[in-house]
Amino acid sequence: MNLRETTPTPAADHRTPDHRTPDHRTPARRRRTTAAAALAVLALLGPAAAVQAAGPRQGPPPTGKLTMVGEVGDYVEGVVDDPAHDPTLFSDRGVYYVASTGVANPDDPGGIFLRRSDRSLAGPWVSLGAIDLPRWTLDYGVGHLWAPHVVELGGTFHLYYAASSFGTNRSAIGLATTRTPGDLDSWVDHGPVLTSDTDDDFNAIDPDVYRADGKWWIAFGSFWSGIKVQELKGMDTPVGPVRSLASHPEVPPNAIENPQVFQHGGYWYLTASWGLCCRGVESTYETVVGRSTSPTGPFVDRDGVPMTEGGGTPLLSSRGNQIGTGALDVLRDRGRTYAVHHYYDARTGGTIRMQVREVEWREGWPTFSYGPGDGQPPR
Repeated sequence: MNLRETTPTPAADHRTPDHRTPDHRTPARRRRTTAAAALAVLALLGPAAAVQAAGPRQGPPPTGKLTMVGEVGDYVEGVVDDPAHDPTLFSDRGVYYVASTGVANPDDPGGIFLRRSDRSLAGPWVSLGAIDLPRWTLDYGVGHLWAPHVVELGGTFHLYYAASSFGTNRSAIGLATTRTPGDLDSWVDHGPVLTSDTDDDFNAIDPDVYRADGKWWIAFGSFWSGIKVQELKGMDTPVGPVRSLASHPEVPPNAIENPQVFQHGGYWYLTASWGLCCRGVESTYETVVGRSTSPTGPFVDRDGVPMTEGGGTPLLSSRGNQIGTGALDVLRDRGRTYAVHHYYDARTGGTIRMQVREVEWREGWPTFSYGPGDGQPPR
């Protein structure tokens, strides 16, 4: 078991955490690729590879639905790549990274999993392995860590992640930081930032941290009373009231989670996943969106229905072989907006994979142009 002893940076004791523990079990997996192995590969490839490692050469910004290449959640005989559940997308000096939920194993809990692409958002993606699991998270009975979100500030990368006990809202959102995200051993854990317990009406998982009007905010939530937001002082201390952002009472017990808040033009947009995930090709997950002139809402859909009252305009739903599309995360890159999400591949019985798409804008609302293999939406 890869555990790391930590002396967490103290955070305010604001007890605020998830309902699900998706089954991401695989018969085998690669936990990490060593720096020595990477250097050996560069030596074999020669000077051209060294130049690329120093500064990746990127082509023009990709458009539409990207054709994903490399280790994006594929299963190969004898070599099983980590499933790309709950992906978050970020970049560092032209190198792209995806962090995702760890591999589920009660006997050897999986830490947050990292992938890297040196050339394009389409790949080729290479699995780096899992960040060591902080020992404090074992108090939550975790089989793995969930739903990461990464924010960069001044060259430091802040990784927020969820730890929870199955079937309860006894949960926590933790924080780790580094200045070299591709080095798995460089991540320093700071312990829990936000927690929830069984006497709370919300669940402290699925973090999304964003900055607006000089303040940091953390959106979070899963089932219970829905999506919440709270101010985050110093990026690690919740302050002030917990406010409601969205709810989905149509699907008991309030099946909504995975918030993402971002700005475009004069509006702030909130996306969320509602329906049921983690059931393979039987998943009903889909992504909805609302917008507001304020970063903390109220958010309304295209029909003017508040998201706190069940509103949400469908943005991304199951199409073709991609079932249960959700856990959307947004990245701005070279003047364009991109989104990454996971899905269950119907062609392989529900393999968990990731997809990157360009976000397009029509009449002030985000949309996607569907590409080859998307097929028609389900009726």
